[in-house]
Amino acid sequence: MRFPVAAHVLLFLGWSVALVPSSYADDPCATFTWDVTHERTLFGREPQSLAAGQALAASPLLMIDRLYRLQLKGQSEVTFVAPPGGKTPRDARTYAGLALFAADTGGVYRIALDQRLWVDVVVNGSLVPAKGFQGRPGCNTPHKIVEFVLPAKTTATLQFSAGSMPRAKVTVTRSPDD
Repeated sequence: MRFPVAAHVLLFLGWSVALVPSSYADDPCATFTWDVTHERTLFGREPQSLAAGQALAASPLLMIDRLYRLQLKGQSEVTFVAPPGGKTPRDARTYAGLALFAADTGGVYRIALDQRLWVDVVVNGSLVPAKGFQGRPGCNTPHKIVEFVLPAKTTATLQFSAGSMPRAKVTVTRSPDD
């Protein structure tokens, strides 16, 4: 019995899907539509522990392409540079903090986080609108990535807010598509 070419293609595609390793199919981190290979590599490393700032003057400087574990503060203890852009937390015990990073060259930068945590980028006192974001339930390596377009020679303030945990892992990277 001869099958038409279309039937062979469908049969091949069906077998191809069936042969996908279940570990890949079961990995919630594998479903990002952006290339997050670099961020996933960074999240596989040992983080450097830092205390997030309660005010701008006491905020640590984050370097690009490193993994940090930030010790956050109670959100009511943090003096934000600009009002956070996220929803107002429902729980009175939420965590927040500040950090800085220098964008030497202009382009698209990514902030990757291991949990649900709001992140704003502030430049010259104003919130920078996010270019895009992705998050994956069940994944914390990373859980969420937000992209921002920044000009060259800029020191940006990262404002973390509405966190449910007192520590957060974070990286700052350049988008591979930039």
